[in-house]
Amino acid sequence: MALKLALSGQKTAPYADLAKSLGMSASEVHASVGRLKLARLVVVIDDQQRIVTASLREFVLQGARYAFPAATGSQTAGLPTGYAVAPLATHIVQSSDLPPVWPYAKGTTRGIALYPLYPSVPVAALNDTALYECLSLFDALRVGRARERQLAQRMLGERLS
Repeated sequence: MALKLALSGQKTAPYADLAKSLGMSASEVHASVGRLKLARLVVVIDDQQRIVTASLREFVLQGARYAFPAATGSQTAGLPTGYAVAPLATHIVQSSDLPPVWPYAKGTTRGIALYPLYPSVPVAALNDTALYECLSLFDALRVGRARERQLAQRMLGERLS
């Protein structure tokens, strides 16, 4: 939710629109934004919800991998994530290992399951290319090797500036 709000800039979409694009219910979106407010990652200014970019950037780059530890599974079909998708895919030499994927029934890539932050992440990623990139970079922070994490940190930091 926080990444979606950060990517939307200063305009805040109605909860129903956010819910549709993220594959969530409006009540889940409302609760999510409420948690972001409690964490002081979202503030209300002139009746508009605004992401506190500096705080979000600090949280994502320094603490999110600890707050959202990666859970992996076995081989499955899914949607590529982490180093297996742009923008990292152009900077990382692909190994013969199976790539990390979000399990997804309509996915066409075989890989090792990396369970997403939320069940609807694959749908949300397919609805928004910029969000897909950020979520994949976030996953690289969660499970990547040192070089992948370093590149992901730089690239995600640029997107959250």
